Parts: sequence; C-alpha cells; structure tokens
Amino acid sequence: MKPARRRLILAAAALAAAPIVRGQRRLPVLGILSPHHLPPPTFLANNPFSNRLRALGWSEAQTLSIERAYGEGREDALPSLAEALVRKRVDVIWAVGPEAAVAAARATKSIPVVFWGVALPVEQELVDSLARPGRNVTGVSWYQGPGVDMKRLEALREIASAAKRLAHLHVPTAAATVSGQPHRSPAIAPFAEAAGAMGFLIRRFDVTTVSELRAAFGDIVAWNPDALTSAATTLTFRERGPIVDFANRNRLPAGYGNRVFAEAGGLMSYGAADGLSFPRCAEYVDMILRGATPAELPVEIPRDYELVLNLKTAKALGFTVSQPLLLRADRVIE
Repeated sequence: MKPARRRLILAAAALAAAPIVRGQRRLPVLGILSPHHLPPPTFLANNPFSNRLRALGWSEAQTLSIERAYGEGREDALPSLAEALVRKRVDVIWAVGPEAAVAAARATKSIPVVFWGVALPVEQELVDSLARPGRNVTGVSWYQGPGVDMKRLEALREIASAAKRLAHLHVPTAAATVSGQPHRSPAIAPFAEAAGAMGFLIRRFDVTTVSELRAAFGDIVAWNPDALTSAATTLTFRERGPIVDFANRNRLPAGYGNRVFAEAGGLMSYGAADGLSFPRCAEYVDMILRGATPAELPVEIPRDYELVLNLKTAKALGFTVSQPLLLRADRVIE
C-alpha cells in the first residue's frame, strides 16, 4: 500500500472512531504539557513529534485537536496547567520532562499520560514497573543508571586526569514523586558512588529555578572545584547555554548527559542517543488514541548511548584528548 493511501485510510479511521458531539464528530484532543517556552509556529508545524503524528494519520485541526499548555520556563506552573488540561477533557496528555509527568499524574488518574525524558519512572511512582506500567501513565524513559554515569565520569577522568574536586549541578524537582513522599532511591546516590569510585570528591549543588542556578554558579566558584558535571533535566537542558558558558569561562572540564551540551560548547557528553525518542512518543499517543491501554504499554528505555567530544573546547581549555578516547567517540566536534 502506498504511504499516501495509508495515511488517508488512517485519517478516515480516526474520524470514524471519534465521538459525535451535537451532530458533529468531535476530534480527539491531545494535550501537550511542557515547562518550556512555546515554540514558534514553524517549529510547532515541523518537528520530530508532530511529523511522526502526521505520518500516522493525525493532522491538527483535521483529525486531531491540540491543546498546548507551556510553562514558559517555570516548572512551578505545571500543576495548574495540568489541571486545566484535565478540565478541558483532553483524550491524552503528552508530558515533556519529569516535572510535567508528575504534575499530569497528580492531576488525573483516568486520562492517559505519555511522558518523555523521565529517568526514574518507577521510583517517582509514575508506573508500577517498566514492563507493565499498571496505571494511566507510560512513555519513553530517560534512564541513565550507574553504568552510564560511570562511563561519563571515566571519559571526563581521561581528559582531566588530575581533577579531584567535582561540583555537580543537581535538580531535586526532577526526582519528585507523585505522592510527594521522599524519593525511595535518590538519583544522586548512584552518581555520587560512581564519582567516588573514580576518585572524585563530589559536592552537590541543588537548583530548582533559573535564579537558584545563577546563585549556584557563585557557590561553585567559592568551593574551587577541578571539574563540573550536570544532571540532564528539563531545567539544565533549557539553560545549557549559561551552564556551558560558566564551565568554560572558569576553565572547568565538564561532563554532561546529553549531546546538546557538547553541541553548545561543552567539553564532552555521554548519554542516551535520543534521536528516536520524540517520534516514539508520537507512536505511543497514536496507539492510545486508537484504543491501547497505557497500563499495558511497556515503558520504552534507551538502547543506544553516545559519546560526544568537543575538541574545540578541549583545546581552548588546554586539555589533550587521547587517541583511544577519540576512537571510542561516536561524534567529534572540531
């Protein structure tokens, strides 16, 4: 079957399945919950998530209605935004990031929720297990784990062999639980153990807002570290530019958990290769809109990881990257 014909058939099936409201068919409604700033119309129309939805037969205003709830850079706005989406009776919520996922799970126990970028969905009480979520929530995890942390720290150690004092930017809200109870397995604990095993003396700097992040920069300088790492969370992703600039300006070799930091000028990154994660979220939304139950859709976990080295930054900071490390890199920025 040709792709164009298949899309027409899928679109017709979606319309046929939609409920009738006052004599007219009601389009299924997708709610998008995100702490970020609302992107420009060109991005909203052309990005990996929306492109995949269209390929699956979902076209905004034709076969799908979309309610967008963006926090404009404020994670604390997410609970009220989630509640507003519930009042609008959306059919499924796509929650971008751990704070959005927790806000959505607190706001509804019946509307399906698909999350993206959650490192510890079981520990945060979003799902019962990765294989069988058991609730109204599922999605694409951002699980890194001790093994990934260790590989990131090993690469940082190879570049900065003399570094001892490691400052770590930590975002507590990214590990909040649905019930509000203390986290059963703090995400920082395995990372701290991995850092200790690599010979680092680690100090955690907690930040939950942009203003706290700016203040932490001064506290880090006062502590006089030899290296820096940062949690890969919604806040740090959004503020990656200032974080990378701070590290480079203070000549701190830094290791990050996502390639976008290295692309922004960071020294190196090691973490999940997320090229397929947004399209996969769209596929989960599609399955749910066509009748699948979130409780029975296994949480997707990263299968591929990538090491990215920024040689331009290494040279500017006065570090030499060894040939063995270069050979292990999946991408080198020069």
